[in-house]
Amino acid sequence: MINESLRKRLEKIHARLTDVEQELANPEVTKNIKKMQALSIERAELLPIVERARSLDSLIKDIETTESWTSDPELKDDAVIELDGLKKRVAEVENELKGLLLPKDPNDKKNVLLEIRAGTGGDESTLFAADLVRMYTKFAERKNWKIEIISSHESGLGGFKEIVIKLVGKNVYSTLKFESGGHRVQRIPVTETQGRIHTSACTVAVLAEVENISEINVKPEEIRVDVFRASGAGGQHVNKTESAVRITHLPSGIVAECQDDRSQHKNKEKALKVLCARIKDQELANQQKSIADTRKTLIGSGDRSERIRTYNFPQGRVTDHRINLTSYKLDQVLEGILDEFTDMLVAQHQAERLSSMVD
Repeated sequence: MINESLRKRLEKIHARLTDVEQELANPEVTKNIKKMQALSIERAELLPIVERARSLDSLIKDIETTESWTSDPELKDDAVIELDGLKKRVAEVENELKGLLLPKDPNDKKNVLLEIRAGTGGDESTLFAADLVRMYTKFAERKNWKIEIISSHESGLGGFKEIVIKLVGKNVYSTLKFESGGHRVQRIPVTETQGRIHTSACTVAVLAEVENISEINVKPEEIRVDVFRASGAGGQHVNKTESAVRITHLPSGIVAECQDDRSQHKNKEKALKVLCARIKDQELANQQKSIADTRKTLIGSGDRSERIRTYNFPQGRVTDHRINLTSYKLDQVLEGILDEFTDMLVAQHQAERLSSMVD
């Protein structure tokens, strides 16, 4: 059952919901669109908590009533069965309630810059990068997210050395944030003449979009902008003007470049967005490292060097090493049906956070 401190917290939330609903009913508030939107969002966050708390109170009363039936010999057997079901439901609702009360990740509702880089494996890793691009693109299409290629460096075989894709939609970051890390493929490369299985790898980074540069502490004098002629696969120049842009954050050495657009201005704007996202991601990684030093977590570190998933083509198998989840539906996963993995990772992360809550 919930403790006293949690009970007091729920009472405050209930009181706040009452205040919010009264404000929303005020004709003067309806004239202020921004305030109306803010209150509506707050209500949408508070209401599920209050509803779960009411359900819990109702279940507890049902348990008290049912327990009184156990003294009646004719009702005892049925009452014991009923109590078992009620207690299980109480545990479920308590976990749901605690989940709703967990601090929210401020990035969860943000759009994403998805960065995929070829790693070990030469040309095969660039082809695997293209497979990952297709997989995440298909997944995004199924979610009705908008997709925009920010920058890309293609290889000679139709793969990608590096690509950055912007994904816009509902809960993009919260859905994909555990995809960051090392993705490994085991298969016979198209360039292999003797039929041997090779292992290659790519890194995936899920960066929360920085909507405003003021979100990060970057001074103009800390940034160097270089322009150059855009080049295609193999290094050949594809236009005669210096439209490509490379931006370097001098204190950290973080670099972002873009050459996909014919406009230097648009390339600079895109590169700056990528740079800001990478700087913020680095800040987040440093924070998570300090947390990890005191408390080891199973998932969520987002360490790029960490091998998180293996795609084994000969066995038609996909394995996520963090949660020991194996699926023999490789073809479906590569078609963007990733929900089994993304849902399980989110659930596992929440379970970890719940276990750390003091009852």
